Amino acid sequence: MGYANQRFDVNLSILFTELPLLERPAAAAAAGFTAVELWWPWVATPTPPQDELDALAKSLKDAGTQLVGLNFYAGELPGPDRGALSVPGEESERFRANLDVATRFAETTGCTALNALYGNRVEGADPAVQDQLALENLVLAARAADRIGATLLLEALNQPESPRYPLLGADETVALADRVNEATGLTNTAFLMDLYHLSMNGLSTEALYAVIDTHAARTGHVQIADTPGRGAPGTGTLPLESLLERLHTAGYAGWTGLEYKPGDRPSAEAFDWLPAERRAARP
Repeated sequence: MGYANQRFDVNLSILFTELPLLERPAAAAAAGFTAVELWWPWVATPTPPQDELDALAKSLKDAGTQLVGLNFYAGELPGPDRGALSVPGEESERFRANLDVATRFAETTGCTALNALYGNRVEGADPAVQDQLALENLVLAARAADRIGATLLLEALNQPESPRYPLLGADETVALADRVNEATGLTNTAFLMDLYHLSMNGLSTEALYAVIDTHAARTGHVQIADTPGRGAPGTGTLPLESLLERLHTAGYAGWTGLEYKPGDRPSAEAFDWLPAERRAARP
């Protein structure tokens, strides 16, 4: 079924957070995983000291883990922010300052997928102005990603948890990816399909199947968590194995990020739904 056909990676910004950042890759490896992803780890700055970047790269390498997904600077995440690129003023400038830093780090670690969270609507700002700023910044991000052979990802979030975030549906997010590709003349901007967020927006299982069938070819990365609760598969009611099987049938062969909360147990105990032999990334 669906779990057997997937290449799973662990999101180290939501799992293993009981450990210091530099210890998380080794913990993921000890749990049997060889691929990981990260939100931008330096919440307070888009341009951390080089020695901190080097230390994280070394921890990934020493653990034998491959970084397969990285967020650009997105403000306070976790926290009140949902990205910076559409936020006028200082946050937009911080996003731009992060582009070269994040892409250099991605190149160093062999990461080829960079997620750019859109950002919240700002009270008093014209949404049209925010959208124009977003397009300008996404064009810069796509070109920066292209220089290292990477994909730029655009993600839809969910309205209950992110009420000021304007990208909530697959159709509008894919349409924006197409606009970025048209503006750059490139083809490296794609959809990040987060099945948790889509489900939290009220989509039924049949509607999720339809999203998969329609947009699998434009999907550059997938993330999962169960609903309700954003826990591990099997802790809620979302038929994740069936949905991942549908993705496989639709031709998706990329990574599936485990972006869920471990609950009231250590992260190392939150993978009992996935047999140990299926955790290491298959060729």
